[in-house]
Amino acid sequence: MNNLVDIQLQIEKLQKQASEIKDREFDKTVQDIRAKMQAFGITVKDLQAASPAKRKKRGKGVDTPQPKTGGAPKKKSGAVVAAKFRGPNGETWSGRGLTPRWLSTLLAQGKTKEDFAIKN
Repeated sequence: MNNLVDIQLQIEKLQKQASEIKDREFDKTVQDIRAKMQAFGITVKDLQAASPAKRKKRGKGVDTPQPKTGGAPKKKSGAVVAAKFRGPNGETWSGRGLTPRWLSTLLAQGKTKEDFAIKN
């Protein structure tokens, strides 16, 4: 195993094994990524805008394929949503995204979200 031919054969065998493992785990990994994107509300635009200077093309000049989306078209992010909660100083929150500081502070004081719900 000390000569060049043996080492090259071993490299070829290991690359084939790595390729087989990647093929087996690819679909599962894509599903995991999609689930996390949905849970955190991450869009493809968010990923593209994250750090364009750091992105590099992979492989032989080919971009990584984008996942296909199924089902009904999604609403565009950034759409204005009606406020569902109003704070004591007139602050509002739609109930989406991170809980605002004013509400977090009040919740820590024993209040509930329902105390600040806007009734229609």
